[in-house]
Amino acid sequence: QVQLVESGGGSVQPGGSLRLSCVASGGTLSWYAITWFRQTPGKEREFVASITWPGRNTYYADSVKGRFVISRDNAKDTVHLQMNSLKSEDTAVYYCAATRSWPTSRHGDYAYWGQGTQVTVSS
Repeated sequence: QVQLVESGGGSVQPGGSLRLSCVASGGTLSWYAITWFRQTPGKEREFVASITWPGRNTYYADSVKGRFVISRDNAKDTVHLQMNSLKSEDTAVYYCAATRSWPTSRHGDYAYWGQGTQVTVSS
């Protein structure tokens, strides 16, 4: 079992950048695929990006492809989500989730979640 903690959220103007981080507060991210999801009030949790263990494969939602980059630093046991060219529609609570299986875009496939970090993109 692994406990996840996200950080790095905040407020930024459109066109700006943020880098989110996901770490394990209990256990390790080793052997887990990590996926970022996001959620806005009244909407279902939405897939953003995934990275396999140890990091050879990455997947992105079409809405963020070319703007966001997911990566992992296994020496520091951390997964990052670099978000560039942010838009107002990227405003959401961002969650990282872990699975020992191949990552999917379905939030129901993930047993381990962080508490989320708010990202607000506004002028």
